Amino acid sequence: MDFSRFFRSALLAGFFAMGYAALAANPSSPNVVFITIDTLRADHLGCYGNKQVRTPNINALAADSTRFERAYTAVPVTLPSHTVIFTGTYPLLSGVHDFAANKLNPTQATLASVLKDNGYATAAVIGSAVLDSRFGLNHGFDFYYDHFDFNRLQESNLDEMERPGNVVADVTLDWLSKNYQKKFFLWMHLYDPHYPYRPPAPYSKEYKDRPYDGEIAFADAQVGRLIEFLKNKGLYQNTLIILSGDHGESLGEHGEKTHGFFIYNATLHVPLIIHLPGGMHAKTVANPVNLADLMPTVLDALNIQIPAQVQGQSLLPLMSPKKEDNARSLYAETFLPRLHFNWSELRGVETETYHFIDAPKPELYDLRKDSGETHNLFAEKKAVAEEMRVRLAKLIQQYTAGQELAEKTGLDPVLMERLKSLGYAGFSGGSNSGANIHALPDPKDRIQTYELFSDAMADSQHGQYASSIEKLNTVLKTDADSVPGHYLQGLNYYRTREVPKSVAELERVLQLSPDYALAAFQLGLAYDRVSNWDRAIQTLRRALELDSTNFSAAY
Repeated sequence: MDFSRFFRSALLAGFFAMGYAALAANPSSPNVVFITIDTLRADHLGCYGNKQVRTPNINALAADSTRFERAYTAVPVTLPSHTVIFTGTYPLLSGVHDFAANKLNPTQATLASVLKDNGYATAAVIGSAVLDSRFGLNHGFDFYYDHFDFNRLQESNLDEMERPGNVVADVTLDWLSKNYQKKFFLWMHLYDPHYPYRPPAPYSKEYKDRPYDGEIAFADAQVGRLIEFLKNKGLYQNTLIILSGDHGESLGEHGEKTHGFFIYNATLHVPLIIHLPGGMHAKTVANPVNLADLMPTVLDALNIQIPAQVQGQSLLPLMSPKKEDNARSLYAETFLPRLHFNWSELRGVETETYHFIDAPKPELYDLRKDSGETHNLFAEKKAVAEEMRVRLAKLIQQYTAGQELAEKTGLDPVLMERLKSLGYAGFSGGSNSGANIHALPDPKDRIQTYELFSDAMADSQHGQYASSIEKLNTVLKTDADSVPGHYLQGLNYYRTREVPKSVAELERVLQLSPDYALAAFQLGLAYDRVSNWDRAIQTLRRALELDSTNFSAAY
């Protein structure tokens, strides 16, 4: 028996039986609204128990919705996490493990493409350039408002990389006011809680000592504007609304300031609220779920066939009055340490009780007793750890389906540098893909180096080259073969016109990582500046061989 179909039918039938006027008066297919709030920890919302942050609009939505207490992202980075949300697949299939290097393959079905094929008007309004259409998530959207001026980004206007939530809401409501009489799927992306935390007035004053919370309160106000519009137009009761974070924020836990480097629950645990058409009394679900489950949940609720590639599970059975007891193992990963620093990637599996992280120094946490994940039980509970390792291996095998689908983005190298300014420190210089993770440095042993590098990168982006150079000298004392360290140092020296030093640093990068296309490109520019024409041409040709999409090298 198809239990998900059974529970979907029971749920929707129940709404009619209870006399929900909106659904009875409007038998058409429900509208769908997604609200994703970037970098949002669940424990910083009132409906999840936080009394210090004002989030009245999200709290009100939760009051007549299903609130999931244990929802998790599969990867704590914006682009791959949203790819999981809107494809229902894990990075092992989509190939989108990281930020900006790859884009979603246009052959892969998305929630927007499926709903468009089923007669929905589709729109998205994006708050950050890291979700720009060139990364592929625009697939299936009639209207995809990114509109980031990448020409200006090549100068110095980093504010152009993101869009404040009130502007996102303005554009969202403008589109909705012209299209609300159609059957629609709308995605509103609010980037505000992402670092750097700069809430506008009056939130900057109210939360002057907690700017992250101020950004959340500001984002909540934008959510309220959208919900108010839906209610004023009589659409709220006939709209399936999903609000979630894409990942959390460490805020210093485990030594990590922001997110992306580790896969502890500080960055994996996110809020998830689902309002089904017709409304319902407040309900909570304690079962662990993943953001990969959202696409199949929506399609299941709309009685639309779920594409075969989808790897998540519909959550409707968990939302039913007689919910299924669905014990699951949830997969998570971060490849940021591997792809950018040649340190080990991290993969993990989480159950209702335990969280296992596979690393050179493996970790096991009992979440019932240690929600902060501070007491590693790996040495004490070897049998449990081995069972969890087997679970992880099975998930990796299950979610890996042949060749990964992602394609190269083909971004201009200068734009890549600008995108890194949004806080994703990294310079992809080869992943050391043949190495066993246990032969690579453990990210836990490199967190201070990583944070110092991140600070150096921020200094460089803001033109503080002397400070950046000093910090990188410290980084390179700890990690002498750091590809990103030498690369960024090479850029610093190039920008301060110490070109011979730049050449030396970039040559060292290519000794360590011969296939690093962007380093070859920058080295070619450095050779050109010192009038070494032959080496410049040779190196730029090599850059083009490594990345045929680098049109700047061809030019």
